[in-house]
Amino acid sequence: MMGISVWQLLIILLIVVMLFGTKRLRGLGSDLGSAISGFRKSVSDGDSVTQTETVKQEIK
Repeated sequence: MMGISVWQLLIILLIVVMLFGTKRLRGLGSDLGSAISGFRKSVSDGDSVTQTETVKQEIK
């Protein structure tokens, strides 16, 4: 099975831009970026809470 070539990706990108427009795609990209950063922050906060609880249990 053959992979997707660069030309096929460019054609798909062109079709997507024509369908949605650049402003809408930019908004979707920024929303996706903020969602990913929020997810990473919540995961790192959860890890720090878990580490803090582990230290507290070890002290007792």
